[in-house]
Amino acid sequence: MPESRKNMGTYRETKLKDTVSLMCSDDYKERFKAEYMQVCVRYQKLKAMLDKWDEGKLNFQPTCPRGIYNFQIKAMADYIASLEARAAIEDIEL
Repeated sequence: MPESRKNMGTYRETKLKDTVSLMCSDDYKERFKAEYMQVCVRYQKLKAMLDKWDEGKLNFQPTCPRGIYNFQIKAMADYIASLEARAAIEDIEL
């Protein structure tokens, strides 16, 4: 989670619902931040699932083969990296 998303003092995990107001903004930089936060949340949730799978602690049987999930998480990581690069170039604080 980026430093800018940590509350002063106490860390609070960002949830998708926390991005609604940013997503509805007229300011593209605010919508950009929401997009970034949303993909980070989704990445973290998928990563947690895959970690549980690796530890044998998953409480369900995944439908897709592991390779599909590996492909998805790599694509998500690449997407996050591209958003971070754009943010740096466009002077958007994440």
